Amino acid sequence: MLMIGNNGQSISSTNYWDSEPAKSGFCFLSWNANAARLLVPDTFESAISEMRSAKYVIVSRGPWPEQSRREALELLFEDESDCPYCMTLCAEHTDQLLPKKDQGGGFVFTVWTRTGEMLRLPGKYRVVRTIPCLAPWRGH
Repeated sequence: MLMIGNNGQSISSTNYWDSEPAKSGFCFLSWNANAARLLVPDTFESAISEMRSAKYVIVSRGPWPEQSRREALELLFEDESDCPYCMTLCAEHTDQLLPKKDQGGGFVFTVWTRTGEMLRLPGKYRVVRTIPCLAPWRGH
């Protein structure tokens, strides 16, 4: 069972990095204290350099028909280029699916590795028809 100790928006402890999902290369998105915290496995740390160019992160929630998933999350690291960094997480790889009423901005998106917090960006949330969405942010 995955355990995450919280200190406000920070992660004070976790067994994630030695868990089977991390060993298999899966990221995990945890929410606490108005922050989304992306836990990145050791084998995926090189992707953080691509995330660094983002101005903010759009978290989109919706069905992912191509993978026969009822719910998934798309994390779009918006850098205002034609090809921003993006990843998709299955619902099993988050500890919370935010409701539609929570759409908008105003939260912090952080990226964590075994050594600590690596990146902090503004976050925006929306519910979409399907994943992938890849659309730029428009007010919600």
